Amino acid sequence: MSVRILMPALSPTMTEGKLAKWHVKEGDAVTSGDVIAEIETDKATMEVEAIDDGKIGKILVAEGTDGVAVNDTIAILLEEGEDESTIEEALNDNSPITAVADSKKQEESTKKEIKEPKLTQITNNSSAQKGDRIIVTPLARRIAENRGIDLTKIKGSGPNGRIVKADIEKISTNNTAMSTAITTNTRIEATNSPDAIELAKMLNMPHHLEENSSMRKTIASRLLEAKQTVPHYYLTIDCELDKLLIVRKEINDSADGEYKLSVNDFIVKAAALALKKVPNANVAWSNQATVIYDRVDISVAVAIDGGLITPIVKDTNNKSMKVISAEIKELAQKARNGALKPEEYQGGNFTISNLGMFGVKEFSAIINPPQATILAIGAGEQRPVVKDGKLTIATVMTCTASFDHRAIDGAVGAQFLSAFKKYIENPISMLA
Repeated sequence: MSVRILMPALSPTMTEGKLAKWHVKEGDAVTSGDVIAEIETDKATMEVEAIDDGKIGKILVAEGTDGVAVNDTIAILLEEGEDESTIEEALNDNSPITAVADSKKQEESTKKEIKEPKLTQITNNSSAQKGDRIIVTPLARRIAENRGIDLTKIKGSGPNGRIVKADIEKISTNNTAMSTAITTNTRIEATNSPDAIELAKMLNMPHHLEENSSMRKTIASRLLEAKQTVPHYYLTIDCELDKLLIVRKEINDSADGEYKLSVNDFIVKAAALALKKVPNANVAWSNQATVIYDRVDISVAVAIDGGLITPIVKDTNNKSMKVISAEIKELAQKARNGALKPEEYQGGNFTISNLGMFGVKEFSAIINPPQATILAIGAGEQRPVVKDGKLTIATVMTCTASFDHRAIDGAVGAQFLSAFKKYIENPISMLA
């Protein structure tokens, strides 16, 4: 029976790859373990091995082809005694796959090979033996292991008595009734778990109910969606505030009551300048393309009755500290009065959430899609630090950024935080 060689899944998340190079051509004889092709993913180039002896009957995907889906047939392997007349039959065969190409990854840094077994071999006396060993395809072996099926009890229907996926599925069908009963019982137990209201009633816990507002429901829905669909990662950095506090005091003193800058105003300005300096962090993810913003619009989280809203300071990096401060105060007041216009809170490239005024030392915030970053600001507090080999005291603020890994890689996130720290610790550079 002709064997279909498939595009292998080289990682749990891989859906497609590039067939970078063929090491064989049509008509070449191969033996099990021979490297026949190289597959390119976004992470590495990996080799594909033949899992059986035979001859390359037909190459279906040309060298250099990108976007080849996992499990697409890339070539046909003819086994001993077969000729080209069986190729068409193999291409039209819709039965369970009987062979899948194995792969190995060359780790140059460790000089180690990572590869799946070409065939699982188990000593046994059943009719599926080849000599004194059972032959089973990798796919069938994995399914059997996941379902707890004993391979020594199975008679293979594949070439030379090889156990294939269809054989495992047949065994699984015989146990369907029992599996269904177990699954149903488990589902009932999970479904019957009481929610907070039911539990309070069951245990006679003193309580009262406050109906969830539309805002609260929307917040719950969006945060749940964000946590489930956005691959968050977090980076934390400490910033010294002593210079900033001195500059802030001097500016406020010279303003003579006309305006008063807050530490948060400096934070907003520093974030905007850092995004302009590291434009690859001023982005958002879309399945179609990554959106790279040409302007920096900072959303500032404001707590209001019943929830949270994020009014936007637009074109933040080009505005003076005085203007930023005035806009934040005005927008915050509008937010608390429920007077924000849609264009004043919809959009934004980047969010800042500051809980420092509540004494929170540090925290991690949840990204607000479609944005790709949110910066969580902790309280500035005096801490012991080492400078020039000597222990001293400094006012330190801990900041944690949450990034969407689809749009912003770790190195870019680190570059942004590094730039942000420099602006915070050298506040005069923000006033230029």
